[in-house]
Amino acid sequence: MIRRLPTGALAWCAFPPLLLQCFALNSAAALTWPTWGLVICTMFKMRETRRPFDRRLVAFLQLLSVGLLAAQLQSLLASALQLIAACTALAGLLSQELQGMLSFRGLLQRSLQLLAAALPLALVLFLLVPRIPPVWTTQLGPARGAVTGLSPDLDPLSIASLATVEASAARMTVAQGVAMPVDAYWRVLVHETFDGRRWQHRDSPAPPTSVRDVRSTAPISQWWVVEPSATRALPWDGRSAPVAADQWVAPEGELLMDVASRQRRAYRLQAAGNTQDWRRRPPLASERQLPAVGFPRLRQLGEGFRSLPSDRERLTAVEEWFRSQPFQYSLQPGSALDLDDFLFDRQLGFCGHYSSALAALLRSADVPARVVSGYRGGRLVKPLGGANYLELRQSDAHAWVDVWLNDSGWQRVDPTLWIAPGAETPLAQQLPAAMRDESQLSWWQWIQRQWWGLDLVWTRWWLGFDQSSQQIWLTRLFGDQQRWLGLTVLLTSMAASGLGWVMLRHSVAGRQPLDQSLRLLARFGVHPLPGESFAQLCQRAARLHPDHADLLAAMADRQQLIAYAQLSAPKRQNLQRQWRMIRRRLRSSLRGSL
Repeated sequence: MIRRLPTGALAWCAFPPLLLQCFALNSAAALTWPTWGLVICTMFKMRETRRPFDRRLVAFLQLLSVGLLAAQLQSLLASALQLIAACTALAGLLSQELQGMLSFRGLLQRSLQLLAAALPLALVLFLLVPRIPPVWTTQLGPARGAVTGLSPDLDPLSIASLATVEASAARMTVAQGVAMPVDAYWRVLVHETFDGRRWQHRDSPAPPTSVRDVRSTAPISQWWVVEPSATRALPWDGRSAPVAADQWVAPEGELLMDVASRQRRAYRLQAAGNTQDWRRRPPLASERQLPAVGFPRLRQLGEGFRSLPSDRERLTAVEEWFRSQPFQYSLQPGSALDLDDFLFDRQLGFCGHYSSALAALLRSADVPARVVSGYRGGRLVKPLGGANYLELRQSDAHAWVDVWLNDSGWQRVDPTLWIAPGAETPLAQQLPAAMRDESQLSWWQWIQRQWWGLDLVWTRWWLGFDQSSQQIWLTRLFGDQQRWLGLTVLLTSMAASGLGWVMLRHSVAGRQPLDQSLRLLARFGVHPLPGESFAQLCQRAARLHPDHADLLAAMADRQQLIAYAQLSAPKRQNLQRQWRMIRRRLRSSLRGSL
């Protein structure tokens, strides 16, 4: 017996997954508030539905909401929620159209069949239609929606206490056969301008597309998935090369993209060797300068190193001085008055303090230097499904110094590693080793990391298929004959639509016992006449084929019971098994007569 649902019950079931996704939207993104408004208006419309047209409109608005959410959220969990919302919206529409003829399970099954029928066309459009950058990247609010924990301005002296945040910042996996980077320093922002307290980041202009270094033929070495950020800078190892056309390496050694991503972003890097152009770029005047006044003790110390003949010797002397001081590492250093107060009085701070002090001290010794912020270390996660990946959290945020040496260019120097082992907080905890493997995890953390591994695989496939990936794929498929791409898209779309229609006819109509019985009788040359019942049709078929009269009568009897009798589930299943057996015997008899 079919369990009939109240009209509109399934339509209401689509709203929870829609609302859950709305709460995950970035409030500063352009599409966030239109999406919220559409979902809320659809809920109010659902409350006042009276006519079939109203319910059809609600289903359309729900599917439109799914499309807007899919444009903004592409994680594995978000995609699953979007599938649930689309399926329940279609099921609610079918419930209205079929007026309770199907059970709850049947409605959901039918809606999944509709989505599966649309899949061939969606796949063709996904692979062949030229991809364009999203038009919804406009920011409607300040940058407070960023979650990476890095800021264009670095002012450690004003931070009395630094909170540790364990939220995820990025995930990275390497190609098969490629080893994880052993140093695990991930560059993001370069701060070259110093006003006495703050190190400021200068936003580099985008170079012309024609001069961007994109090596489409080089092998992929790294896949990255980074969380939303207010900056255009992306984490990278300083040695690889970008693949996407909207990414490039700035002269300062930053991996930048055209527009800051307010959504999760996936990108790939190619192996490019250890030598990069940015390392050989001569220092700018701003990377040598100090403010005209301030911190006299630091200036005096730095001027004492100027007598050394080379910049490398000056760096060595500065390092020896740092190591000789009783510095301590702490996330609660208290506010310092200036660099003099930190270097000579407090001598207590975290990576931002030491990097800022070192860069300023080197500049006072006439050695070009700048502060770099990014991530250090990470956690190596080994999921059951997918490749091992490196997880970066906000707590892995770190700062170090780029130093210009005349004989080797820009070199990384991490003054935090110079701190004595007797620091207040062990460095092993504050700065985890490059490839730390967390073997002691709770069951919830273990499940979380397994899910993140699956999500990384999904994101690599979904978000990673960008313009560059599509161009490489189309080149392999068409070669130099891409002028036929438009015609190919048209023809394959028509073919995919036809395939979807055939799938729908076979999976929906073909699964009904009556439809299958009618097709079998048609193979016997018997077609239904206007006003003829199925039992009369089988009687007419028996007169034309007397050898099969018993089987045709048995099929008509089982068919009538399956279609109209109120049966228990075991009885219905038994009748369906009998009907399938009768159908197989009739089909075998037909092949034997032919």
